[in-house]
Amino acid sequence: MNRFALAVLAVVLFAPLLTGQTFYINVASQILIAAVFAASLNILVGYGGLVSLGHAAFFGLAAYAIALCTTRWGFGHLSAILTALVFTTGVAALFGVMSLRATGITFLMITLALGQTLWGVAYRWSDLTGGDNGITDIRRPTLLGVDFNDPVAFYLAMTVVFVATMAFMSMFVRSGLGMSLEGARDQPRRMRMLGHNVRLVQWLAFVIAGFWAAVAGICFVYYHNYVHPHSLGLPTSAETLLMVIAGGVGTLAGPLVGAAIVVILKMVVSAYVVRWVMLLGIVFVLIVVFLPEGVVPGAARLLRTLRAAREGVKRRERAA
Repeated sequence: MNRFALAVLAVVLFAPLLTGQTFYINVASQILIAAVFAASLNILVGYGGLVSLGHAAFFGLAAYAIALCTTRWGFGHLSAILTALVFTTGVAALFGVMSLRATGITFLMITLALGQTLWGVAYRWSDLTGGDNGITDIRRPTLLGVDFNDPVAFYLAMTVVFVATMAFMSMFVRSGLGMSLEGARDQPRRMRMLGHNVRLVQWLAFVIAGFWAAVAGICFVYYHNYVHPHSLGLPTSAETLLMVIAGGVGTLAGPLVGAAIVVILKMVVSAYVVRWVMLLGIVFVLIVVFLPEGVVPGAARLLRTLRAAREGVKRRERAA
């Protein structure tokens, strides 16, 4: 990202702190958590061309791992986080092997089936997961004397996680693996002819996406101090996919913009509009009609059009 984009991002990230209101700081924390989750799915959808409807499985699995480790099995927070990351990434590796045997709609249906299987386990195995009641009383950690129960401290922690996520995504896109993933998306046959193992590249991307979904799930469960089978379900996967599409598939800023749209409509607008879900649908319809490539690419296209028009006016003025 260029310096201007970094400056805008810095202003956006610290704007909630300037309000001094806990509500808006908490909303901003939820936006960053959703943005990390959407960024993880964007690896598959945007750069790999692999549309998944079971990505919430890794998000919810990590959340349940933290909940069980800290409330029932006596783990400390650090060991619980490491366990959740390793376990969830391992499950993502297994699911990737099973899912990537197919492509297109079949891949989508396999990911959906695997995700719904985990949702069914979480919902029915009430002795372990609490069933429909979920798991409560999950406490936030304290690090170096900083109590993350304070909304400002938690938001700053989420800012660090988000910046680390975006830094990784930026490096990933420019890496050999990232470019190979895009090549496998656009020309899989040609990539095979050039000697690339397309399935291995896609599998590595699947595992990386699962890891960052786990990071988002850990942040989610520490924010809410609660986890429910809904976090593993189809609605969560579909909502995150909408964030990616609305913000801009295959862009670095798209997940943040898409997450902001959904979370603000859900948390802020819903306080004033009873049928906010209908409003969310209208917003997405407008995005698809007027900015089919997503808000971020669409805004960039409009800026280029305006710049070209302004330069055209200047040339005509000079000619006159």
